[in-house]
Amino acid sequence: MATQQKEVSNAIGLEETGTERQEPKKEEKTFTVEEAVETIGFGRFHIALFLIMGSTGVVEAMEIMLIAVVSPLIRCEWQLNDWQVALVTTMVFFGYMIFSILFGLLADRYGRWKILLISFLWGAYFSLLTSFSPSYIWFVFLRAMVGCGVSGHAQGLIIKTEFLPTKYRGYMLPLSQVFWLAGSLLIIGLASVVNPTIGWRWLIRIASIPGIILILAFKFIPESARYNVSTGNNKAAIATLERIAKMNRSVMPEGILVEPVHEKRGRFRDLLDSKYLRTTLQIWIIWLGIAFAYYGVILASAELLERDMVCSLQTAAAAKELGDDSEESRSPCHCRLFAPSDYRIMIISTIGEIALNPLNILSINFLGRRLSLSITMGCTALFFLFLNICTTSTGLIGFLFMLRALVAANFNTIYIYTAEVYPTTMRALGMGTSGSLCRIGAMVAPFIAQVLMSASFLGALCLFSGMCAVCAISAFTLPIETKGRALQRNQLKQQIQNRVLYRTWVKGAAFQIRPP
Repeated sequence: MATQQKEVSNAIGLEETGTERQEPKKEEKTFTVEEAVETIGFGRFHIALFLIMGSTGVVEAMEIMLIAVVSPLIRCEWQLNDWQVALVTTMVFFGYMIFSILFGLLADRYGRWKILLISFLWGAYFSLLTSFSPSYIWFVFLRAMVGCGVSGHAQGLIIKTEFLPTKYRGYMLPLSQVFWLAGSLLIIGLASVVNPTIGWRWLIRIASIPGIILILAFKFIPESARYNVSTGNNKAAIATLERIAKMNRSVMPEGILVEPVHEKRGRFRDLLDSKYLRTTLQIWIIWLGIAFAYYGVILASAELLERDMVCSLQTAAAAKELGDDSEESRSPCHCRLFAPSDYRIMIISTIGEIALNPLNILSINFLGRRLSLSITMGCTALFFLFLNICTTSTGLIGFLFMLRALVAANFNTIYIYTAEVYPTTMRALGMGTSGSLCRIGAMVAPFIAQVLMSASFLGALCLFSGMCAVCAISAFTLPIETKGRALQRNQLKQQIQNRVLYRTWVKGAAFQIRPP
């Protein structure tokens, strides 16, 4: 019997080539990180984690939305043309796109916490430097550097995902949208007060403060236990899990922590492996389309509201008024500063991003990630076409409000799905590459929302709607549903578990292997 048991153990060892595994004694209990997270449950640690890591969304929203509220002022100060103003936004997303992949690779190799800290230090430093820009060229360059730093903030979401028990991920992760909303409203509110008084440079300096404060709070959040075990650092993982159990006033599972070590981590070719190829390609399409629609709505909103699309003939007085505005817009300085009403409209449309959050949470948890995303993407496609309906200004604001709500729900769902579908060894890289494709959509959106829409309004709407329809189909046909599924550790371990089920019999300690 002992000989047979030894042969079976050797067979398993051959299947786990490339991994190191601590073999427990034959009657000793073992547990994995996933089992520990589920046993410890939700508690005070996760509330602190949600508040601190969620606040990364506040900082990211403030940095991304900052350009929208300072554009009129830098246009006036440096007498910029439309394409020069648009180039600022494009370069921010270009920096974001390039460094999303780089930070994803580094996070899978050196840890999520380290990359998150570096990205915040980077972003805060260059954001402060932006406020001292002596010229337009320096402003564009420094904002591109800020975009590079902001791309690493996604590691906060990954850390949250890897610490949350399975049944809470579908509820807690969508609530992170509240932090993005808070950051957007905060920067708009600050701009309405600071811009007319002490100027845009002080607005940038004040907007950098939340990021600096948040850096100090990072010391309360440990490195991901899943990442630690994926690198063989079981001691650090156990210390982290024991700390969480103590904070939550819970207990650790009995036994010793046993996890395979995956030597090769964060490889781009793993995303295109046969097991994940279809999933990866469809996810990339969805991310690109969602960002294309999201930033398209934001950029088009001001123009649509300004035109006040009413299905009636304009009076002569109104036409004259529009003519006067046109003269003003052609002034040498190109100065068209935001009025208080403009800030109010921005606030109303931004609040729309939280409108569908409760319904989104329910649909994610009851309908699943794929079906929920396909429904919201389909509705987004319809509402883009609704913008072509003759309506009042109030009706138009209502359509834009719903569009902001739907595109925000789309982002919620795809963030959760992407973080859940990939194993620990490539999760950060999967998020990073998806974030890069997302920024390509954001870089293209201005040309459609501001250039094509002026030439062919219906043509632009059909392009936005068509892209959303493609994303809806792609979401519905995703090969993997992650609802209720435990986070995957690595591909090799899952393959072994699918082929082999081994257990120790209490009587005689016989080692039995059988197919599932």
